[in-house]
Amino acid sequence: MPDQKTHLNADRALRAAHLKAAMAALEKQIQKISKQGEVAPAGCCLARYQVRKPNRAYWYYKLQATEPIFEQATVKGSKSKYKHLGKAGSPAHIEAVLMVSRRVQIDSLQRTIESLKESWLDVCTGAEIEQTSAKSPQSDSVERQVF
Repeated sequence: MPDQKTHLNADRALRAAHLKAAMAALEKQIQKISKQGEVAPAGCCLARYQVRKPNRAYWYYKLQATEPIFEQATVKGSKSKYKHLGKAGSPAHIEAVLMVSRRVQIDSLQRTIESLKESWLDVCTGAEIEQTSAKSPQSDSVERQVF
């Protein structure tokens, strides 16, 4: 049955090429997003916080990281986990919102690329077809979340 084997190899090569093309398209999307402006560091989020004064409360925003990465304005050479952005709608606040939005988009695309890489490896190594035990005729389904 060389014809069937040749057909299967051609099918696998075609599917592998489609997966590679999809990964390349997603990488281009990441590059396009990166060119739109600064991207927030990984693990950063926006936080809203309140400052209370006598008879008043003020709301401000900050960019928050998991580790100290932002230069402190008060102590030269010292790092902070927070970057003050000011009031809602301030230029710093708007830019931070866009930075975090770009980070979220890029992270999502990177997870999708990793999932496609696993699929590509399955196709290229033949791991998508596993030999089953002759003792177990029923089909056991194993699922994993891909993204």
